[in-house]
Amino acid sequence: MASAAHTTAARQPEGLPRGVSQRTLRAAYTRPVDTSDALDLAALADANMSPILGRYMDKSWSHGIGHRLYDTAGNSYLDFANGIAVTALGHAHPRVAAAVHAQVDRLMGPVHAIGFSEPTVKLAQMLADTLPDPLDSVLFLNSGSETIDAAIKLARRVTGRPAVIAFRGAFHGRTIGAMSVTTSSLNYRRGCEPLLPAVYITVYPGVYRYYGGDEQKAVADSLKHFDGLLSTTVSPDEVAAVVIEPVQGEGGYYPAPAAFLQGLRERCTRHGILLIADEVQSGYGRTGDMWAFQESGIVPDVVCVAKAIANGLPLSAVVASKDTMQAWGKGAHGTTYGGNPVACAAGVAVLETIAEEGLLENARARGAELLGGLRELMADSPAIGDVRGRGLMIGVEFVKDRASRIPDGSTADAVIERARDAGLLLLSCGMAHQVIRWIPPLDVTVAEVEESLRIFEGALRG
Repeated sequence: MASAAHTTAARQPEGLPRGVSQRTLRAAYTRPVDTSDALDLAALADANMSPILGRYMDKSWSHGIGHRLYDTAGNSYLDFANGIAVTALGHAHPRVAAAVHAQVDRLMGPVHAIGFSEPTVKLAQMLADTLPDPLDSVLFLNSGSETIDAAIKLARRVTGRPAVIAFRGAFHGRTIGAMSVTTSSLNYRRGCEPLLPAVYITVYPGVYRYYGGDEQKAVADSLKHFDGLLSTTVSPDEVAAVVIEPVQGEGGYYPAPAAFLQGLRERCTRHGILLIADEVQSGYGRTGDMWAFQESGIVPDVVCVAKAIANGLPLSAVVASKDTMQAWGKGAHGTTYGGNPVACAAGVAVLETIAEEGLLENARARGAELLGGLRELMADSPAIGDVRGRGLMIGVEFVKDRASRIPDGSTADAVIERARDAGLLLLSCGMAHQVIRWIPPLDVTVAEVEESLRIFEGALRG
């Protein structure tokens, strides 16, 4: 039986998108939900939908409004999962929805092969404006994995070199190229060898998990391993690219220390290696900066973008300098659906909203409140070994005990389940699923942060 706290199908939830009156969205929030015969979509899906997709839960979802998801039984949930950091402005955001509806009525299909569409050109300009020079040339694609494959192709062709270096614990996707640089789960790679040749995996500076919280040691040791790879295993003049998440996502929400990213940048520049920043999950204001790499002061050669770019519509992008893109060569890569005008119209609305509503500042402020609240809870919860993160990309790591730091995925899963039953959606990450990731919408409110902390406190207590 769902708790009364979140069984409110006909009641308007708190946390309207900024600038939107209750009157404007009253009809949407109060749309009737038939709870007398709730659809069991998992049962219906069993006959025809492939079981290959892993799911954190098997809920049957009806609709989403603002920062709430509703299941087919009418229960509402504060959504801090957001499709794994995709719906960064929540559900049915009025500006995004209006842009989508207007574009659907005007031009819906891709026109790349015969020219250009206005929202695609506009979004390219706006996206380039968020990035430092010389990152000014945008190739739109469909998914995060696709951007990684494209970036690897670009690097190999532009440099004329074969090798790619990636990091232990990374998740870059499950297409064949992205999977070759992914090591967050053996399950993704098992049975698929041989993968791309000349891919080398080295140590990532997971400060808490691997270095006992000593950031200086993590940076020195990880750079030592990187240098050792170049001196013993693959010559730097054979390396096309280094691919890194500035904050590891599925691997455990481990931010790369600024000094480590600066060390990589120096080495890549010295050896003519392209530095590829995978900002698929950490970008678009998630950390309180538009891009997570900005905190370190570096500029990558290539940036991979997806997830939040269109607030739920399939869209991604590879961004590099015009010179780099030209060196790749016309026709060297392509796409049928990438840069779809409807998705790009949504993308324009997302960037306009982030800028006009001060959502980078909101991510920093609400993130500081959330981080502080979670650390207060950690003080009374021995099962929590670490709370870390920047902005609204926070990881809470569960351990058997703080001395051994042995990962405790079962406790993390149990807490997530209890939080869900109380009306809060959270997801896990980490190689043992021991980290609960907090990825609220960028326009999350103070009241919603407080609500989430109350629910989480109850879930910790059992």
